[in-house]
Amino acid sequence: MKPIAVLGILLIAIGIAGLLIANISFTEKKVIVDAGPLKITADQQHTIPIPTIAGIIAVVVGAGLLFYGRKARS
Repeated sequence: MKPIAVLGILLIAIGIAGLLIANISFTEKKVIVDAGPLKITADQQHTIPIPTIAGIIAVVVGAGLLFYGRKARS
């Protein structure tokens, strides 16, 4: 299989995952007060939204690369 077709399959998989997962959330520990032996930390929640259009574009471009990779082989 040509590398361009593999890239197309990878983009399709990433695009579908992006459409299924609306956002990515993670927690970060942040030091609020650092005064000698006294440390106060807080957990801060971050959310990164994944735009729907990015998933659609990845699927379309991946399908195009897959089609081009198969057509170029024959």
